[in-house]
Amino acid sequence: MKNIPKAYELIRTEELDALKSKGYVLRHIKSGAHLALIENDDDNKVFYIGFRTPPEDSTGVPHIIEHTVLCGSEKYPAKDPFIELVKGSLNTFLNAMTYPDKTVYPVASTNDKDFANLMDVYLDAVFHPNIYHRKEIFKQEGWHYELEEPDGELTINGVVYNEMKGAFSNPDDVLTREIMNSLFPDTPYGVESGGDPKNIPDLTYEDFLHFHGRYYHPSNSYIYLYGDMDMEERLSYLDSEYLSKYDAIDPASAIPMQKAFDTPKSAVKEYPIASEEPEEDQTYLSYNVVIGDALDAELYQAFGVIDYAILSAPGAPLKKALLDKGIAKDIIGGHDTGTLQPVFSVIAKGANPKDEEVFVSTIKEELLKLVRNGIDKKALLAGINSDIFVFREADFGSYPKGLIYGLTAMDSWLYDENAPFLHLYADTVLTALKDKIDTGYFEELIQKYLIDNTHVSVLRVEPKKGLTTEEDAALKKKLSGIKEALSAEEREALVKETAELKKYQSEPSTTEELEKIPILKRSDLGRDPRPFHNEEHTIDGIKVLHHDLYTHGIHYLDLVFDAKDIPAEKISAFSLMSRMLGFLDTSRHSYMDFSNEIKLHTGGIYAVYQIYHTLDGEALPKFEVRAKFLYEEESDAIELIREFMFDTLFTDKKRIREIVRQEISRLSMQMMQAGNAVAALRATAQFSEEAVLNDGYSGVAYYRYLKALDEDFDNRIDEAIADFESIRRLMFRKGTLLISTTGDKTALSQVEKNIRTFTDALYDETVSDEAGSKPALISEKEGFGTAGQVQYVALSGNYKKAGYEYSGMMRMARVILNYDYLWNNVRVLGGAYGCSANFTRNGECTLTSYRDPNLKNTVEIFEKTADYLEKFDADERDLTKYIIGTVSVADTPLTPSQDGFRSLSAYFTGVTEELLKKERIGVIDATVEDIRALAAPVREAMSQGHLCVVGNEDAIKADAELFDKTEQLL
Repeated sequence: MKNIPKAYELIRTEELDALKSKGYVLRHIKSGAHLALIENDDDNKVFYIGFRTPPEDSTGVPHIIEHTVLCGSEKYPAKDPFIELVKGSLNTFLNAMTYPDKTVYPVASTNDKDFANLMDVYLDAVFHPNIYHRKEIFKQEGWHYELEEPDGELTINGVVYNEMKGAFSNPDDVLTREIMNSLFPDTPYGVESGGDPKNIPDLTYEDFLHFHGRYYHPSNSYIYLYGDMDMEERLSYLDSEYLSKYDAIDPASAIPMQKAFDTPKSAVKEYPIASEEPEEDQTYLSYNVVIGDALDAELYQAFGVIDYAILSAPGAPLKKALLDKGIAKDIIGGHDTGTLQPVFSVIAKGANPKDEEVFVSTIKEELLKLVRNGIDKKALLAGINSDIFVFREADFGSYPKGLIYGLTAMDSWLYDENAPFLHLYADTVLTALKDKIDTGYFEELIQKYLIDNTHVSVLRVEPKKGLTTEEDAALKKKLSGIKEALSAEEREALVKETAELKKYQSEPSTTEELEKIPILKRSDLGRDPRPFHNEEHTIDGIKVLHHDLYTHGIHYLDLVFDAKDIPAEKISAFSLMSRMLGFLDTSRHSYMDFSNEIKLHTGGIYAVYQIYHTLDGEALPKFEVRAKFLYEEESDAIELIREFMFDTLFTDKKRIREIVRQEISRLSMQMMQAGNAVAALRATAQFSEEAVLNDGYSGVAYYRYLKALDEDFDNRIDEAIADFESIRRLMFRKGTLLISTTGDKTALSQVEKNIRTFTDALYDETVSDEAGSKPALISEKEGFGTAGQVQYVALSGNYKKAGYEYSGMMRMARVILNYDYLWNNVRVLGGAYGCSANFTRNGECTLTSYRDPNLKNTVEIFEKTADYLEKFDADERDLTKYIIGTVSVADTPLTPSQDGFRSLSAYFTGVTEELLKKERIGVIDATVEDIRALAAPVREAMSQGHLCVVGNEDAIKADAELFDKTEQLL
């Protein structure tokens, strides 16, 4: 940056060599705003504005404000500018997040004009929101009473209210919240920033506005810019358009330190389980310790390494000691750095209340042993190397790396306004930690922070049957009492307010309001899709696909095997077998040592099951062993991959049972957190054989297989082990291998050099010309009851069965439905936290809702989707928004590994650049009639009525007529 505008004071500059960037720390002189800039050549530009937002209670005011400020502002008065941006911008990231002590509003884009538009909409949203003029926004997103008629039932609704009802039904979320509350009772971390459903209705509109007025001021703001842009121009814009309008104040928002406890604290909490779930083996035990503060850069990294070495690694001593005592079915936890005072937790899942004393004493005994005998040096080095690899790779999936750097900056910046880059020197700090492995440094940290430290809480979170029903009944009684206390006039007023809110929600923004939101033109969109990178080679008789991409010296290697001969009835055994690779002893290493070796020499080795669909409808099930490693680690990495595949020993029954129980724990948590994915998969499995296989690999059927194996382990394990051995030989056999390699020419040469390491080890089982046994479709509409307070609804069907074909327009329809029809009806009017439409090339059309207070009403909305499409209308501006939103999804930047996998997928499916270009041009040139034409295939799919719902057991029972079968999920 050549010149810093005079409106700013330069605090410091820093050379961020590891990021190939230059950092600037600034303060806006007039307003007191804090700014951090990271300047480099990354065209995926990132901006965020964050605020320190310490809550005083659990009414969820920071969370509700996060939702509401994006519902219209002074310059952009449309009711939902956020959704207009999702529909009509080229954003590569667009969201907002509430944390225990801050709220952050990030955007990203590779298009300069689009990036400027996104910034302006977000800045006007946070500083000039319409919440001061339209109370309906608070009611819709926060909470409100609903009374349809004077003698009707009084209820509570609201998007955040329903979101948090879902969160408070999940035991893992309950535990996480209670850990914070128990350790920091005198600070903002002692309450729930997201909102407790019991307390959210205590929030008044006046207190809500007061919170915004107090904290959403530039003096309390943290503004972040990252990437390749004209920083001087952006700074001048910030000053002239927003910051110069404010004078600096003292926001009095500093997060206080919690005084350390004199003695450890303990607490007992309850969480709901369904009426038919057993209470035995369902308790969570948690041992939690406060670790220094977030501004100690070395401690921040060191405890991440300790986490791996003593707790998180397979066979880590603390985990192993607890599992050996039979205290729990799974041990999790780790180091959480997202607050002023980081926390280290050890958590036992699947325990019982009587285990608490042994749980605590075992932790203390094992920690003393570690100090006395020393931590495994190789485990420490493996933990350090793994963290360095993650930092250098900078592959954060769908999150732009510039955003992750910015969120990491908040881990220090929020507590020291001059130190946003403190934790962006992670590789330097971690490298220096290697020199301390043999000095007793890590053992001293355990002694100081985990043994001698009294800032400790011990939590027991116990299950209680019927707790949700009990709480629902208490709420219903309370609301009935509130209603009875209302006069006739007050009831009439509430009925009127309910109708007025629904009218407000139903009325679209005016054309004038919508046109104030800037959008690009169709002509701004490129008409060519991003290319594929597939170079076919044959090496030693094996087909090799080389994806020639720059990967910063990392080789992404994927060994792909046909999985068509795996019998359908063995798919769950296949799944468990694949997940145990790398977590059992091998012929050369114990599983702990093997984990360390993988961390020392690679960025990870893992296996995935993937079903590709060709354009003519053929399903191609594949099993892929994926690895990533630095070029210079080639020799060790290749040998470890071979050992992972061929040398794993399925002989340690005790260890196998530990993994089974850990899988049950992981899967039960996942199904509770993502009930929409469970419901979608089971609904699709009513007509798709591939969905049945995926359900057996990772869904409800897999969960049931694990439960049955665990409950009758002694009688079933020998047969299971025989399955593991036979499936491995069936999987890793000659004649089924294709190798996919992503990197430059070095990666290809490494495959050529090492290919026989794999091919010589392949098994000689005969390759069948016939597909494996076919799976049986699920024949019933299912309702899965849980102790949750909300629903996850999925309705699915196959449009190809009626002769319709996939259209590129379906990608556009997905955007239209997600952010218009479903958004308005399921979220805005219905109060659900989320909703989604999905179309696949093999004919699947699936609609889902997330944390939804409704059930039958949502099904009816889904069933009427075709009617909406049939009558769809949009002017040129609206149509252009949908087009831009569709193209934006396709153009989101990819990491090298993602680009390689995308190219591999195209190879198997037969999707070509020419096909994508045709579909892309079709979208860019789309007309209203193109969208209306989709009504017929969608009507056909929805009329098939393949329904699955995961949700509150009482709600499932109330609408039991919708289902052929109802049962407990867990």
